[in-house]
Amino acid sequence: MNEEFSRTLSLLRQEKGVSQRTAATALGISQALLSHYENGIREPGLPFVVRACDYYGVSADFLLGRTLSRDGTTIAPEELYDLSDEKDNSLRGGVLALLSKKLLVNSIGVLFDLLAKTGSREAIRACANYLSGAVYKMYRRLYQANPANNPDFFSVSPHLFEGGLADADMSCSESEFSAALAAQVKEKAPLPELSNDILARDYPVLYQSLLQIVHNTGERVNGLLEGRKSK
Repeated sequence: MNEEFSRTLSLLRQEKGVSQRTAATALGISQALLSHYENGIREPGLPFVVRACDYYGVSADFLLGRTLSRDGTTIAPEELYDLSDEKDNSLRGGVLALLSKKLLVNSIGVLFDLLAKTGSREAIRACANYLSGAVYKMYRRLYQANPANNPDFFSVSPHLFEGGLADADMSCSESEFSAALAAQVKEKAPLPELSNDILARDYPVLYQSLLQIVHNTGERVNGLLEGRKSK
């Protein structure tokens, strides 16, 4: 077993809203033994895993941390929900949220399409890890803002998160991304030629979003520099 199993087992019980005593009785073991399982002190056998899956309504793969889907299915890239296709108001939360979402979805689409042209799996993976880290940080901050949310939802402890471990992961991903691109240059592998005209030609609908992000971020970063100079 792994740490993910213990954490998931504990989270499932908390989501179900039952005590360790109640869950232990339903699972046919003592409360002390369930506590050991949830804290990673002891490892259960297969019969317990099967009972736990039935009790919490999840697959063994999910309980063991092998998939993020509770029913054990894997999701192919073409099956991922595209937020840019959202037509109703269920996910908007306001005009600013909708516009910001569009800018990011469109720009990331262009970015990964360009990376695909390099053929560098390392660069694509590093870029995905970096962006995933940014989403993780923002979602965790939002999640933690409401004290009613379960603090045990995240596997990274609050101490390590606040200490900058997620930032360190993003920095590593950025370094790996730079190294992957440097390897492309060294091997004289293909790299996309980029200009406003080329972007407008290849991405007539999406390129404006990317240019807007480049412009907005440049203004914001330069504003920080100007602020430091004025002090």
